[in-house]
Amino acid sequence: MFANFFEAGGFGMYPTSLFGFFLVAAAVIYALRPERGFFVLTGCLGLLTLSSGLLGFTTGLVNTFRYLEKVPNEKLLTIAALGCAESLNNVVLALILVTLTSLIVSVGALRAARSAPRAVAPADSAG
Repeated sequence: MFANFFEAGGFGMYPTSLFGFFLVAAAVIYALRPERGFFVLTGCLGLLTLSSGLLGFTTGLVNTFRYLEKVPNEKLLTIAALGCAESLNNVVLALILVTLTSLIVSVGALRAARSAPRAVAPADSAG
């Protein structure tokens, strides 16, 4: 499956990889310095990576269906299935990157929670 994973995904794999690289980098920065700004940046880049993967998937489907008319009828279903499977590589890449990033951001969130000052509950003054 992964032998020609990137190549089979087509052009959409390039922007998904680029945005995913920035996404993982922002997550590492957030894990090292858990500040709100890096958390927001990570969320925006995560959305950008997912949308890029979905865009690559949909453009792959469009290209697959555009050329189906040139395929012999006996191979129509096979070629359509292969085109859809290859197009899904964009979504798989985006989900791998977002999942990896979620793990890294969790480390930053844990560090932020452990270093946050604890609030002291007020004493009950009813009496």
